[in-house]
Amino acid sequence: MNTKKLNSQQPSNPCIRHCCLDGNDTCIGCFRTLDEILAWHSARPEQKQQILNACQKRKNAHYK
Repeated sequence: MNTKKLNSQQPSNPCIRHCCLDGNDTCIGCFRTLDEILAWHSARPEQKQQILNACQKRKNAHYK
């Protein structure tokens, strides 16, 4: 199996090492929820992409 190809298909972890949860248990650094942070390691690539999409929506709403 070509692990280099496999790794290139994995979405990157959005963590920016600015971890602090707000009152809704959402990280103010990467905008993932606590559940999403905990699920990241075992999530499939398509699930990770869904998490990233949700993070972007939360980030956009935060800076609106």
